[in-house]
Amino acid sequence: MIKINENFLELQDSYLFSTIAKKVADFQKKNPDKKVIKLGIGDVTRPVVPAVIAAMQKAVEEQGKQETFRGYGPEQGYEFLREKIVTFDYYKRGVKLDVDEIFISDGAKCDCGNMGDIFGMDNIVAITDPVYPVYLDTNVMAGRAGKYDLEKGAYENIIYMPATAENEFIPQFPHKIPDMIYLCLPNNPTGTTLTKTELKKWVDYAKKNQAIILFDAAYEAFITEEDVPHTIYEIEGAKEVAIEFRSFSKTAGFTGIRCAYTVVPKELKGYTKTGKEISIHQLWNRRHGTKFNGVSYPVQRAAEAVYTEEGQKQIRENIQYYMENAKIIKEGLKEAGYTVFGGVNAPYIWLKVPEGLTSWEFFDRLLTKANVVGTPGVGFGPSGEGYFRLTAFGTRENTIEAMQRVKKVKI
Repeated sequence: MIKINENFLELQDSYLFSTIAKKVADFQKKNPDKKVIKLGIGDVTRPVVPAVIAAMQKAVEEQGKQETFRGYGPEQGYEFLREKIVTFDYYKRGVKLDVDEIFISDGAKCDCGNMGDIFGMDNIVAITDPVYPVYLDTNVMAGRAGKYDLEKGAYENIIYMPATAENEFIPQFPHKIPDMIYLCLPNNPTGTTLTKTELKKWVDYAKKNQAIILFDAAYEAFITEEDVPHTIYEIEGAKEVAIEFRSFSKTAGFTGIRCAYTVVPKELKGYTKTGKEISIHQLWNRRHGTKFNGVSYPVQRAAEAVYTEEGQKQIRENIQYYMENAKIIKEGLKEAGYTVFGGVNAPYIWLKVPEGLTSWEFFDRLLTKANVVGTPGVGFGPSGEGYFRLTAFGTRENTIEAMQRVKKVKI
């Protein structure tokens, strides 16, 4: 008799965004005449920039010629891309990394989930609350989360670190010391972030407690304020305690092309049950090479073009476009009387729902009354209840229209 991984049975309902998609599909089926504006899922709408498309087309043509054809590439990624990452994303910010500390992949979401393979099942996990669902769900699948408490809306073995308006979205150190700490900065879903001073406290905390920080920096390109770190490695000592995840999805519109990378410094150590020190870099290198066959050559050439002078100029224009959308949403919501956060260093706007409504009730009313789709805060964790997320990744026309609708209707 084949046995299943029963940890999957501990997952609650379906994946958050699948639930939203089903609700929207049902509404549209019943109301085919309504134009629904989707500001829920963080998918980009601007086309991939010309410099990137040209590089990809050239690489595809190379695959059709005997003298330039390439088969299997290195699982860790081609050096031409890894060198650009080291130079542009780190060295220019005063951070020294070796090329082989960069691992190219098909998505930060994948890496965030897969990274758990190299860590023991008895590690205690801490997540900010609210949080991007993948951090939690993949640890549920692995068996680290324990049973779900329906009344609390939380898993028994997960440490939830509330980040709400009451603490200015700065998570506090938990009473119980965790082994694995997930931080997403700038944050998805709240759109808020930490200063270098605040982040240094977390690095020092991890060093003191021999913990590891799993740092998702997928939205660093949207940072506008000076005192906000673009990489955790700007903080002294971070290479001893942190893995960083980066993505081209939002930075360069690669949501449909798929390319990302993860940084695993060689200074980073884990421990066996007997206390023996083990290289995390070595473990991830082995896992990556065994379970992953590399990102395609044309896609890596496309990612390389992001770092050209023209590529940088073009993607910056797209990022500014989305951040202008964020400004439109934030100002529109304030005019409509909402309390709003985020939208300054990230393309997400986090708002308080009206008194007396749950975040799912607000979702339903916003959909039915304004025909606008967002994401209920409770879908990101128990502390997300009472909040709601909108994204700035829509078109300018839809963004403006969505805010006009919100201002006209009483939710």
